[in-house]
Amino acid sequence: MESRTEARMETPAVPRPTLVAVAHGSRDPRALWTVQALLDRVRARRPELDVRLGHVELNEPLLDDTLAGLRGDAVLVPLLLGRGHHVKRDLPAALAGAPHVRGVVAAPLGPHPLLAEALDARLAEAGWQAGGQAVVLAAAGSRDPDSAVDTGRTAALLSARLGGVPVLPAYASAAAPTVPEAVAALAARGLRRVAVASYFTAPGLFATQAASAAPWIVAAPLGAHEAMARLVLHRYDEAAGAARAALGPGVTASYGGPVRRLLGRRA
Repeated sequence: MESRTEARMETPAVPRPTLVAVAHGSRDPRALWTVQALLDRVRARRPELDVRLGHVELNEPLLDDTLAGLRGDAVLVPLLLGRGHHVKRDLPAALAGAPHVRGVVAAPLGPHPLLAEALDARLAEAGWQAGGQAVVLAAAGSRDPDSAVDTGRTAALLSARLGGVPVLPAYASAAAPTVPEAVAALAARGLRRVAVASYFTAPGLFATQAASAAPWIVAAPLGAHEAMARLVLHRYDEAAGAARAALGPGVTASYGGPVRRLLGRRA
């Protein structure tokens, strides 16, 4: 009679879903280099995991092309910092258009304490010190109100990490206030040593615009910080685990709601 240990050894391992990191894309060549460096950190932390990249627009590989080259299970991890049209609509639609892939769309990276950790580190690199009076958290912006809610939560997390320093969200497009407006509002309160924290995954047009409005110091985008790599894997594990635990046969989930099929099988 075989032992339980022998029985477990003979049970074939369930393949891990492919991690498909989904970046927005940018005409700035530094954006692609930065995202690739971030994924190198992800692979270093989880070398057995198949990690691939897809873009919503502007850069290759595009997400549709990445999905076309896959078979089996996948978790799409948005390298986006809050809820918005891409997370809620575009990524689930891309997955639904790839019937050969069984998958889920994970939550966006933000809000999460690991983002506050990375933002804090970037501010320190830029020269943030005890004399700093306030921070403008410069984000891309979205017409989706959930996106502003998420940015506000990250601002609160960063403020707490900095010991209660005011952190005011501002936006490059589609929402208010703009970065110059936020800087002016803080100056009206007598706060002039104001840093701009770049709440962007990678360099690009919006990050450059935000930097030009900084009255004191401006931090680099989040980029390939180690906390970002940890967060990408956390979102991957979170989505894959929830899919296996909660879904029944014939269904797949996304962050925005049901899509198609089951990711993997129940044990």
